[in-house]
Amino acid sequence: MAGETVGFIGAGTIGGPMARRLLETGHALVVHDLRPEALRPLTEAGAAAASSPREVAERCRVVLTSLPGPAEVEAVALGERGILAAAQRGDVHVDLSTSSWAMVRRLAEVEARAGVSLVDAPVSGGAAGAAQGTLTVMASGPRAAYERVEPLLRSLGKHVFHLGDSGAGTLVKLANNAVFLCAGLVAQEVFVLAAKAGLDPARVLEVLRTGSAGIYLGLAELFLKRGFDAPIFQLSLAEKDVALALDSARELAVPMPVTAAAHQTYVQALAQGLGPKVFFATLQAIEAAAGAEVPRLEAGS
Repeated sequence: MAGETVGFIGAGTIGGPMARRLLETGHALVVHDLRPEALRPLTEAGAAAASSPREVAERCRVVLTSLPGPAEVEAVALGERGILAAAQRGDVHVDLSTSSWAMVRRLAEVEARAGVSLVDAPVSGGAAGAAQGTLTVMASGPRAAYERVEPLLRSLGKHVFHLGDSGAGTLVKLANNAVFLCAGLVAQEVFVLAAKAGLDPARVLEVLRTGSAGIYLGLAELFLKRGFDAPIFQLSLAEKDVALALDSARELAVPMPVTAAAHQTYVQALAQGLGPKVFFATLQAIEAAAGAEVPRLEAGS
């Protein structure tokens, strides 16, 4: 990959820092995003801007995408001005998005017929991990294509895995997010329960941390401090990821009743207009259903 110009499409909360990281580690980039303001920090750092995914594919033999979900990935790959409209045989498309297991497998087949290899390589670690190059990268797809882009992935991640055939990386990422996004809802429910009984959340947290519940309370301080506008990971995207995990479960005929129940809390939160807030704003949906609010945990509590 040394000296090769790489394409990067999608400069959002995670995509922007990943693209910046590639620039910082010496990779030449051609970048595209629907929002010109998202590209400005990248072009000021030396990236070249493209007007469409097609133009990116015209100029680069390896194109990375970091997009909100499967619909956006398909549109960018297969649209009239998409990647495949200008791709050449032997090109590699690396999709870093959290997407649909079924869609990824379908897209891999379509791109393979055009001579393009798809490496689905979703990431975990947030914007901070993207900026620092410490992400976990869960890649899958043709081995030769993976080895070609592995240096790029190692610029982005501290832990980089090749997990097998197309879709495997996506499925593992959905499993990761199902655990991360659903397990914490039990903790939110018990703090609302305690609040309705008139208990002090700081005291409850202190006690629970010393008991067997302690290992599940890693995010408790975040939601108890009620920083629901934190620009970390939007609740609407969290709901999408849990829904995609359930879609994959249906495809594979695997019952996931606990995840399905947790998903309903995310749906309720969306119905209450909480989609733009941070994912743990689900606490507010639980509070609304219970008719009780958990007092804010003050700094130093």
